[in-house]
Amino acid sequence: MEKSREKFSGKLGFVLACVGAAVGLGNVWMFPYRLGQNGGAAFLIPYFIFVFILGTAGMITEMAFGRTMESGSMTGIRKIFKNKNVKGGKFISLIPTLGLTGTLMFYAIVVGWVLKYFFISLAGGISSINPEKYFNSFAGSGETIIWNGIAIAITLAIVIAGVSKGIERMNKIMMPCLFIIFIILAIRSLTLPGAYRGVQYLLLPRWEKLLEVKTWVMALGQAFFTVSLTGCSLVVYGSYTDEKVDLPSAAIHTAIFDTLAALLAAFVIIPSVFSYGLDPASGPALLFITIPTIFKSMPFGRILSTLFFLSIIFASISSCLVMLEGPVEAAMSERKISRKKASIVISIGCFLLGIPMCINMNLFGKFSDFITIIINPLGVLIVSITFFYIVDADEAMKEINIGAKKSLGNYFIPLIKYGFTLTTIVVIILGVIYGGIG
Repeated sequence: MEKSREKFSGKLGFVLACVGAAVGLGNVWMFPYRLGQNGGAAFLIPYFIFVFILGTAGMITEMAFGRTMESGSMTGIRKIFKNKNVKGGKFISLIPTLGLTGTLMFYAIVVGWVLKYFFISLAGGISSINPEKYFNSFAGSGETIIWNGIAIAITLAIVIAGVSKGIERMNKIMMPCLFIIFIILAIRSLTLPGAYRGVQYLLLPRWEKLLEVKTWVMALGQAFFTVSLTGCSLVVYGSYTDEKVDLPSAAIHTAIFDTLAALLAAFVIIPSVFSYGLDPASGPALLFITIPTIFKSMPFGRILSTLFFLSIIFASISSCLVMLEGPVEAAMSERKISRKKASIVISIGCFLLGIPMCINMNLFGKFSDFITIIINPLGVLIVSITFFYIVDADEAMKEINIGAKKSLGNYFIPLIKYGFTLTTIVVIILGVIYGGIG
């Protein structure tokens, strides 16, 4: 254990950091069209079931594991395996942290794209480009290496500053600004001609969709991945909070704000997409082709485009922070090196390893699928099994309820031991079958 471990200043700083980790690009390009494609308001029923039962259960488990061990998942898992005389701890403990590091490698590339589009919007260039041709010539080009480097450099600068002075302080700025910008843009989107068709697409319940297996599969995937369950990210943030923090309450607040961000993003994007007669289900291209096409034609498009991509910067950089902090904390704990040195070495490594993916979109797709479909859910599974099976379910519950104003009952034990762990296995299997569900 470190003699002087950094801490968040309190529950607010901790929750905002967790919200920052959860709110990301998936809220913007994935949730809106999944909501519309899978039954509109009807989709919210399975989504809410999954996110507020399984999602929050997973968050509570990861947060409590980190706080209990006062370390990230790598060190925590190794300690437990050693104390319980369980073999394989050194190898198994690597998986959650490597998964989070791998996520940063490809995620920062997309953040670089966002930064590029922010600056061309700021300079007024968004009005003069052909969005489809521009993106197709930009993505996979050597220029993306530079923007990837900038994205990693911004993340590095914040993480080097530390937990309270860097990560917490920036999330206290970025998260409120993100919601304010989303509200402004949503109001503008809803006032466009024909926007009501987008609102119908989002909210008109198509109950027959609840009879389709795919609707429940996609709701499960969205709920599982949207709250940043990786087996490492919320573990490391949990390790920086103290016993006064109510973890069940923090998890619920994180889920609420993450869902609110996703819904706001839907009302920013989908009504405007319908107003301009474009495709609401274009996936990642929604950000870089569909949305620029709208802003190009919209009055005050330059200002609105700049605000939009600024909000996406806030959402994506806040997620990058935990992606870097996870491996940085592991390096500090295991190698006893300084935060500055660990941050620089890991950032450079991620940048260099990411270069082939910057210029090869096929490699980018295969690597990101492997990490998100296999490695990250496997990391979640490892932490839940370690905490509730290898440590002890009763001991885990004691740790979870420390600081809780309303203690969780024994019903939580089977929810994690059987419900959540089996669901995580199902998520991996479904991810392979569907080619990704989160």
